[in-house]
Amino acid sequence: MADDFTIQQIRSLLESQGVGRTPEIQPAMPGAAGPAQPGGVPSFAETLRNSIEEVNSLKLQADKAIEDLATGQSADLQGTILALEKADISFKLMMEVRNKIVSAYQEVMRTQV
Repeated sequence: MADDFTIQQIRSLLESQGVGRTPEIQPAMPGAAGPAQPGGVPSFAETLRNSIEEVNSLKLQADKAIEDLATGQSADLQGTILALEKADISFKLMMEVRNKIVSAYQEVMRTQV
């Protein structure tokens, strides 16, 4: 992917946009709940963090599928292509969401008080 970002680059971008210091991102654990706002609704930062973790998880799965195919541990070409496309589409979606967030932030910064 041409626009391949690492978690560190995304974290730096979030910090530069004023989101603040994000904690170390751990692999997503199914059913794990993070800090939530009153009423059980996760915060925006937590939702964003979970989305980034999910995209990273899909990328790691795609990398593993490629490795398995290349080493002969798996002959599932269709599964590998599917994993690659899932990772690519989720990354593109994350980038579009990031672009919208940055655009909204810039618009708010241009607002005169």
